[in-house]
This record gives sequence, structure tokens and C-alpha cells, in this order.
Amino acid sequence: MRLLIVEDDPHIAELLSDGLTEEGYECDRASSAAEGEQLSQMFPYALLILDVMLPEGIDAGYRLGEKLRSAGVKTPLLYLTARGTVEDRVTGLEAGGDDYLIKPFAFKELRARVRALLRRASGNTQNSVPLPGGWTMDLGGREVYAGGVRADLTRREFALLELFALNPGRAFSRDEIIERLWRGEGGVEPKVIDVYVSTLRRKTAEALVDTIRGTGYRLGRGTA
Repeated sequence: MRLLIVEDDPHIAELLSDGLTEEGYECDRASSAAEGEQLSQMFPYALLILDVMLPEGIDAGYRLGEKLRSAGVKTPLLYLTARGTVEDRVTGLEAGGDDYLIKPFAFKELRARVRALLRRASGNTQNSVPLPGGWTMDLGGREVYAGGVRADLTRREFALLELFALNPGRAFSRDEIIERLWRGEGGVEPKVIDVYVSTLRRKTAEALVDTIRGTGYRLGRGTA
């Protein structure tokens, strides 16, 4: 699941991006309203996290949110700001925001708000994805379950399954998977992907992932 963080403070942006990446999300970063607007038009983000004060002005985040809403963008929007008066919160909500988080904040609160927004956005984004073998993937809650049983997946195991689930029918090579999940980290051998797929099958169902000989892997088409 891909998120966009629009924050001009590089330290804060890095902390948010690293933390949410550890939670299994893919994160893109923009340092200005203009860059954020451009990226939001290029990719189908599941959530936008906008700092209110950006290089274009103290309320540039609000203006960007209003502009996106006027253009018909329904992606959930979380504003970040150091201003916490009632008037400021009302302004944020009237500017198209779905939630409002006041700086400084604990990362666990941001994480909880992100998950809640993604769950509530089921009408705008595909939140629950059926999988082979009777399993279901909850993208907002970051869970995979079947018959009341929850699979104990690591962050990267979930990200790998999410990649397959959101691209049904498409086979990914090992190199493509490494590029998407490790995002430029070095020293990852292609055989590592085989281990992850094997673990996914063991924790869920053999039918969950198909091996495409000579290509790689894709979401399974079986039902057992």
C-alpha cells in the first residue's frame, strides 16, 4: 500500500517514512506542495499525509488539500501541524482533511491514525482482498486471516503478499520483487525471494502463490 508524505523538514520526513516503511507501507516523499501535487497525480496513493506549513506558505498544505478535493481526489488525507487550536482543526477539516495530528506526536499515534483512516476508506480504496485458500488480506489493518485464524506474517512477508494481491495475474521476477520491497538496499540475493515465498506458503496455504517457471511468482489461482 503506497502512501505520500508531504513534509519539508527532511528529518521529520525521514522519520515518518522509515517508521511507516517498517510497518509495511511503501512511502513516497515530497518537500513542497507543488511536488506533492505532481506526485499525487502520478500515482494512486492510499493515503496522503500533508504538513500544513510548506515552502509555499504557512497554509500551503491546506491549499493543496482543497485543490485535490476540488479536482475530485477522494484519497484519505491526514494533516500534520504545530497549530492545535479549535479554529485550526476546523480549518483542516474544512480543507478536505479526514484527520488532524498536532506536532509533536508519538509515532504510535500516527500509526494508529493511519490504520484507522485506511480502514474507514474502504469505499475509496480496496481494503479487503480475497486470497486463494480461503484467506483474506486486510490492507488497512495489515492482517491476513482465514476462519478466524490470523497468519503471523513479518513486515516483508506481508509486503510480498500485498504486491501479489494488488496485481493479480501478473508474475514478478525475483529482481523486480527485490527492487520493490528492498528499494535500493544492497546485498539481497534473488534466492531470498524463494525463502519468503516458501514461508508464506507454510504460514498460509500452498495455493496462495504460484510459481511461474522461467519468470518468478504471482498470486495463486487455486482454491485449496
